[in-house]
Amino acid sequence: MTAIQKSSRIDIIDALRGFALAGIVIVHMVENYVAAPVPEAAVEAAHQGVFDYVIDGIVLILLRGKFFALFSFLFGLSFFIQMHKAPQKKGDYRYRFLWRMILLMCIGYLHSLFYRGDILTIYAMLGVFLLFFYRVRSTWILAIVAILFLGAGRFITFTLTNGQSLFLLGELTAENPLMIQYYDVLKEGSIWEVFQTNAWEGHLMKLDFQLGIFSRAYLTFGFFLLGLYTGRIEFFKNFTQRKKITRDLLWASLILFCVGVFITVGSFAQIGPEPKFDNWYAMIGLTGFDLVNIAITLALLCLFVIVYRSERWRKYLDIFKAYGRTALSNYVLQSILGTFFFYGWGLGFIGTLSNTYVFIAALLLIVFQMGISIWWMKRFYYGPLEWIWRSFTYFTVYPFRRNGA
Repeated sequence: MTAIQKSSRIDIIDALRGFALAGIVIVHMVENYVAAPVPEAAVEAAHQGVFDYVIDGIVLILLRGKFFALFSFLFGLSFFIQMHKAPQKKGDYRYRFLWRMILLMCIGYLHSLFYRGDILTIYAMLGVFLLFFYRVRSTWILAIVAILFLGAGRFITFTLTNGQSLFLLGELTAENPLMIQYYDVLKEGSIWEVFQTNAWEGHLMKLDFQLGIFSRAYLTFGFFLLGLYTGRIEFFKNFTQRKKITRDLLWASLILFCVGVFITVGSFAQIGPEPKFDNWYAMIGLTGFDLVNIAITLALLCLFVIVYRSERWRKYLDIFKAYGRTALSNYVLQSILGTFFFYGWGLGFIGTLSNTYVFIAALLLIVFQMGISIWWMKRFYYGPLEWIWRSFTYFTVYPFRRNGA
């Protein structure tokens, strides 16, 4: 493998990670960093014109759930790369990886105090289970991915709970008193009150969403495994030559999208205009909707690879590289800045701005973070949190500032 090939492989992974992070911040900004159902007044404030509805549609169809899935896919890929390189290092890397997940849990918990929609704690918990799948046959990996994507976790949960909450009282709806109380804290509370409600109750609500009938955790782990498999077949190592697999996956995504739409529409049509998630039609419909999101995620992945192959267009995607190399630091920073912008302890814009203004603010935040990331990576080897995470993982103080910076 030539140095150019190695660099290209690393570059596309970093660029894809930065691209995924940009999509995540747009979704969170449009959601006002609430991570919960919002009252009707906030919904009305967000939709004051036609363009506000257009933004809502773009976020729903192209962004929400898809870019976190890409992020999860890359987490699984990174796991494989670390484990694959492990024989070159001293000791059993499995224990090192467990320690690394404990550190990630600590970072995630601190992050979750600001924003209860934090995903790092979920990654840390699910990441441990990757160790059991590292040496599992590829055919079994793909079979388990298919089972997870087809809603096995949701169906088991619904069978056991009949759609009832696992950890909190009531449904995840805007009418739930717990959701109303939480929203009021975000709107009027101090930063310490936000920390208090997120410190424990926030994790219970998140686990309801992740492990309940909405099944985000099961899908996340499916993408972990898909990333592991992708690393195993060395796709990104030879992505310029793997045109057929990219093309075939793109066509498969289109077929899966059509199947998912058919299942979703057909299932929810049986329920009526006000669906409740206490029946099997709803569970099948939610699974169909998941298949739509999975299809779009895979299509976005394929299209990114296809565009990145072109020397003409690669330079435009490469602007995401530094953003991706500092993804952990940027993910935490964007939440701190976003919550300061919206929450009552900061500027207090929650539930007051239309989607148009919020979308513009999200783009400005992305440009700001990308600019800072490019400047930073010219002077430092790692992002701040990346350096801390790496140094504590290996109990070694790694070089931080580049020579001459």
